Amino acid sequence: MNNDIFRPPPELTISQWADEFRYLSAEASPEPGKWLTSRAEYQRDMMDAIKLSERVVIMTAAQVGKSELLLNTLGYFIHYDPCPVLMLQPTIQMAEDFSKDRLAPMIRDTPVLAERVADPKSRTSGNTLLHKNFTGGHVTLVGTNSPASLASRPVRVLLCDEVDRYPHSAGEEGDPLTLAVKRTSNFWNRRIIQVSTPAMKETSRIEPAYSLSTQEEWCIPCPKCGHYQPYSWDNLLYKDRTEPVMRCVKCGQEFSESDWKAGIGRWIAGAESSTRGFHLNAFASPWVSWPEIVQAYDEAYAVGEEAIKGWINMFLGEAYENSEGVIELEDINSNGEDYPKLPDGTQAVPNDVLLLTCGVDVQDDRLELEVVGWGLGNQSWGIEYKILYGNPGSLDVWRDLDAYLAKEFRKITGEALVIACTCIDSGGHNTDSVYKFTKPRTRRRIFPIVGRGQWGMPSVRKPSRNNRYRVPLFTLGVSTIKGTLHTRLKAKKGEGGYCHFPKDKSTGYDEIYFSGLLSERMVIRRGRGRELVRWETRADHTRNEPLDCRVYAMGAFEILNPDLRRYAAGLGKKEYNTQYTETSAPQNTNTTISTRKSPPAPKRLVFRRGFAL
Repeated sequence: MNNDIFRPPPELTISQWADEFRYLSAEASPEPGKWLTSRAEYQRDMMDAIKLSERVVIMTAAQVGKSELLLNTLGYFIHYDPCPVLMLQPTIQMAEDFSKDRLAPMIRDTPVLAERVADPKSRTSGNTLLHKNFTGGHVTLVGTNSPASLASRPVRVLLCDEVDRYPHSAGEEGDPLTLAVKRTSNFWNRRIIQVSTPAMKETSRIEPAYSLSTQEEWCIPCPKCGHYQPYSWDNLLYKDRTEPVMRCVKCGQEFSESDWKAGIGRWIAGAESSTRGFHLNAFASPWVSWPEIVQAYDEAYAVGEEAIKGWINMFLGEAYENSEGVIELEDINSNGEDYPKLPDGTQAVPNDVLLLTCGVDVQDDRLELEVVGWGLGNQSWGIEYKILYGNPGSLDVWRDLDAYLAKEFRKITGEALVIACTCIDSGGHNTDSVYKFTKPRTRRRIFPIVGRGQWGMPSVRKPSRNNRYRVPLFTLGVSTIKGTLHTRLKAKKGEGGYCHFPKDKSTGYDEIYFSGLLSERMVIRRGRGRELVRWETRADHTRNEPLDCRVYAMGAFEILNPDLRRYAAGLGKKEYNTQYTETSAPQNTNTTISTRKSPPAPKRLVFRRGFAL
């Protein structure tokens, strides 16, 4: 009698399981075929820690294989240690995409998994896109934006992917990560794994979790002196950007990427903890080269601080920290410039301006507006800040606005620009007046908007016609736009995103304007187990209309989403600088605001890429 059939299977770590059983799929990997942990040796201890430790925190750059690490973990618990598993993604859509694009191909192409997980197309499989049954357990994928899915069955293994993208609350239920962890409390051998590329330091989940862990860094020996050290951007030298080198922190010698990566690396802990924690940047990745990292930095630097923030997150695997929470008036005084003058002495539009947008704030006794010019590298120019006094419930002030939005702005070259897109705030007491004004003027790209302050919202959402006037209404993520503006106001001249302002105070750019532009600051409020990011009015600033107008003008630019390089080449002038045709001419200043039906437009508005065609 063969006693081998009664013996338990040999103990395997997750990396050993992957090396023996896992296959990479062609549609999900540039290197399909048999899995080799040695291809990215740093993954070995990260995977094996999941089998041995109750809690594991992995804070990494992008393109280092963290998704494959999670897939190997799922495969191990499906095949070798079956149990109930929950994978948490930021949204349901991301959970569905992960299931279709990553998990399903792995199950199909890894034989030991295909034997255990039935095809969801089978009527008797009991499997769906977000729920996979197998003998001894199941895998469920959920999004943190679905509170009901976080309060279901208990699980032994919790895999939390991209935790820095989670909302601070799952509806009214509270913190989604806390809710998910509670589902593991019934298991003495539970596993809780948090994985993410970090985002903002003020709101990051992964960085505080990493700070309470063993804080391990992937270190490699110096090719000369053998001193172990992590890859560091601060020690990278790139006189020749195609062949950057890294300096040893101990002996000072410089070596190429291939020299450093030839060494045998190891994880070195920075603290003692029962939670294993790993940090890894993109310099260790076999899928991204050092010249590519340098090129990405150069491109981000050309755009400005907001792009550098993304570069720090994606390539260094570090949380981005605002260098300053508050911008003072003296910080942007140097932005004042002498704009060119027209022959009649009035201010001309600077030659680098390619198109204009306008933001309009509606108050009970006036309209305040700002015209902003836009150029390459996300640079902006304040053109004019203006106040139109009058009751928005009457016609006069709207006639004044109509005439102003139809005017031409000239450069000293003689070129004339018109306002390409305008956003008018429809909140407050004058919503109907805004709708009446904008409805017959949508072909001039004059749109009503509503601002929403939730953190993490996109700058612009697709327009809705769900209002009594059936006018396209855009929703602006004002907190997001304010964050972008905040970083651009801190940019230095010559950097991407730099904000230019005229010295000529007659254009409206005086102390009152700048006080209003800087009237709010970003703060982090903590309470009830969560953090909230808010923009709050500073005690020494009371008016915020200039800030709102700039935000709306930026929103108008986002709605256009123009290709300024194409425009600068002269190819886009007709598209972006012609605001209306003979069939959609502006209303003359004597036209009243009417609720009667307008004549049928020759073509219905179609919104593509956020642009009204």
